[in-house]
Amino acid sequence: MSSGSDLLRIENLKISFSLLGGQLDAVKDASLRVLPGKVTALVGESGSGKSVISQSVMGILPKTATATGKILFNDPETDAEPIDINSLPKDGPQIRALRGARIGKIFQEPMTSLSPLHTIGDQISETLRIHINMSKSERRDRSEEMLGLVGFPNPRRAFDMYPFELSGGMRQRAMIAMALVCKPALLIADEPTTALDVTIQAQILELLLELQSKFNMAMLLITHDLGVVANIADEVVVIYHGQIMEAGEVEPIFRRPGHPYLKGLMAAVPHFDMKPGERLKALREIPVNAGHLLGKEAASNENASDVVLTVRDIIKSYGTRKSGMFDREVSAPVRAVDGVSFDIKRGECLGLVGESGCGKTTVSKILMRAVTPDSGSVVYHGRDGEIDVLGASAERLRTLRTSIQMVFQDPVSSLSPRMTIQNILLEPLEIHQRGTPASRLETVAKLMEAIGLDKRYLNRYPHSFSGGQRQRIGIARALALGPDLLICDEPVSALDVSVQAQILNLLKDLQKDLGLTYLFISHNLAVVDYMADRIAVMCGGRIVELAPRTTLMRSPVHPYTKSLLAAVPFPDLDRPLDFAMLRSSGASDTSNWGNMFVSPDVDEPLQAKDLGDGHLVLARRNVDARELRL
Repeated sequence: MSSGSDLLRIENLKISFSLLGGQLDAVKDASLRVLPGKVTALVGESGSGKSVISQSVMGILPKTATATGKILFNDPETDAEPIDINSLPKDGPQIRALRGARIGKIFQEPMTSLSPLHTIGDQISETLRIHINMSKSERRDRSEEMLGLVGFPNPRRAFDMYPFELSGGMRQRAMIAMALVCKPALLIADEPTTALDVTIQAQILELLLELQSKFNMAMLLITHDLGVVANIADEVVVIYHGQIMEAGEVEPIFRRPGHPYLKGLMAAVPHFDMKPGERLKALREIPVNAGHLLGKEAASNENASDVVLTVRDIIKSYGTRKSGMFDREVSAPVRAVDGVSFDIKRGECLGLVGESGCGKTTVSKILMRAVTPDSGSVVYHGRDGEIDVLGASAERLRTLRTSIQMVFQDPVSSLSPRMTIQNILLEPLEIHQRGTPASRLETVAKLMEAIGLDKRYLNRYPHSFSGGQRQRIGIARALALGPDLLICDEPVSALDVSVQAQILNLLKDLQKDLGLTYLFISHNLAVVDYMADRIAVMCGGRIVELAPRTTLMRSPVHPYTKSLLAAVPFPDLDRPLDFAMLRSSGASDTSNWGNMFVSPDVDEPLQAKDLGDGHLVLARRNVDARELRL
């Protein structure tokens, strides 16, 4: 195919970085195309070279990078020959005229990509001021029109808002408005939905498809999520360590993947059709040896209670200041957690699922004594008796700290950059005065062996490890004291599917070898389906449905649970997302739930209805359980 029929054509692109130890080749002889009005997905793991290619197209490679090869952009609005972007001066007028006007870009993290000091409207209209000759009022009109197109219910109000006033999904919409306000021919979307909940992700994907059709725009979608690719891409390019492994139309590539790397990526994705006991096939398996760690002997203690943790009616409210930094007037408190109750049984994994802002992390902080609830009770059933978690002090609290540990969402910020891995793993042992200095070092070596990392790495710092390796170190630190219960707060949401498979398999192996109990918090139902024995679904601070995993996945009752399940994108061309159903269901919008699940009267509180076999659903008091099953 000639370059004249392609909107963007990359030929033999090589990108290398100058480092102290020599040269790093990030992209090696990459060639790909983007057709007018089509979506091309560039798929690969972190570090494969995807984002570097997008930076070269935008002409924003760092100064340490050297690029050779051709990046031909064929602007449909001009009759001129295709422009080789790679040959243009890095900050000259030609590349600046293209960047933002004819080629737009959506970045992965909207909070760090938007200026916190300027309003959304200022940032969108700035693009128009640079590229199009318009008056201030015309720029405002065009910006508000664009905000309306990307789904802001009140564009005039949104124009004057700051990024911190918006949710993650609305910030991403503002970013899309900024990228598209000049109506570019090509949109580069770099992991545009990675940081979002599945329901918000589905909304953003539908929005991108609508706008692409409206503006007849081409899109280069950079992602590691094969479910997203299956739902919106026309062509797929698979990249591994800077080399293109496979490229072509989405239909033949998904139905008959040729390269082992693509087959491996597909096998690493958790999905709802997995058989009991089936493992994810990680691209690189971790050798796990946890049999000799602390805790295995304790796990066989027959005197232990069947329930590890009992949580009853916990409530946590937050008040917000009405206006002004020094104004103490507080508005009506908002209940972040509203009467949550559940039990965690010994040896099981209880999944806690819900969208951002539903109260999942607040619950985990209450269980860890990092946040004090307004009311309610939390009882830990230890091997040496019961401990009141919220009232424990001194020695009882010290015992509790060794029994309940946490694995955090972000492996970068949860590890101190100033401590070596050895010091990080030694710290809990030293604080709780476990063993002698020599035995502590031996325990640290065993922990490294348990998570599949070489003991030689102990004197390194966290920055020298990948995201998946850092998360493994976080798991090792949580295991150091031999806990009964691990609270895992979104432990794989920041990871690629292949690394995610490694961590999930590691957690399963550790649970089996050490007799651990998990509270696994996530917004990804496919991941929770793989890990959990029972699942609690949370919305608006309340648990709306709780059931064994198979029951919840096959026969969900609550409308919110059904919406979450429908919003998970499958890497399967025969199971596309039903955008129309997702739009009508509205997920957390209670007006779409029906009369059985919403109480019209404050004096008629909702009740947890028992449908049998441990299946509970939050519904109105006067609704019969048989009606809910219909």
